[in-house]
Amino acid sequence: MSETETVVEEEDVKSTLEETTSEKAIESEKAVESEKAVESVTEVKAETKKEVKEKWGIAHIYSSYNNTIIHITDLTGGETVSISSGGCHVNADRYESSPFAAMKAAKTVVESAKTKGFTGLHIKVRAVGGVGSRVPGPGAQAAIRTIARGGFKIGRIDDVTPIPHDTTRKKGGKRGRRV
Repeated sequence: MSETETVVEEEDVKSTLEETTSEKAIESEKAVESEKAVESVTEVKAETKKEVKEKWGIAHIYSSYNNTIIHITDLTGGETVSISSGGCHVNADRYESSPFAAMKAAKTVVESAKTKGFTGLHIKVRAVGGVGSRVPGPGAQAAIRTIARGGFKIGRIDDVTPIPHDTTRKKGGKRGRRV
């Protein structure tokens, strides 16, 4: 072979190598693009997770100066989910209305409602009302705080204390209570 033929053959080999490397580069770019597309699809799927269906209920908190009762129902108020009172968790009568007893009662109710799938609660706070006190007892705040810490979404907090429009008459008669 002459020198020109050898040079031509070497150039042919180089050009075929360049073609194969350029083809490989194109294929690798396509593979990278397809991987990116797959990653973007998986990212979209990860972002659009199944939305957890929220289940709401109502927490009725009756708080007087003698006891605190926490009662969770469904949204209609017709079906009881869980109920507990301060008196169930302390020994002495004088502690029934305490914030500690209200916290214990609220924890019990929260655990029960969680197991039944509730995720959010509207809270209705009630005092004695009528001719009695219109201010909720000391356990109301503690119960609300415990329910909020229990992981529930809190919707509304309403005061549903029954207040008469024409003020009913207190017991004791015209001359009051005789001691």
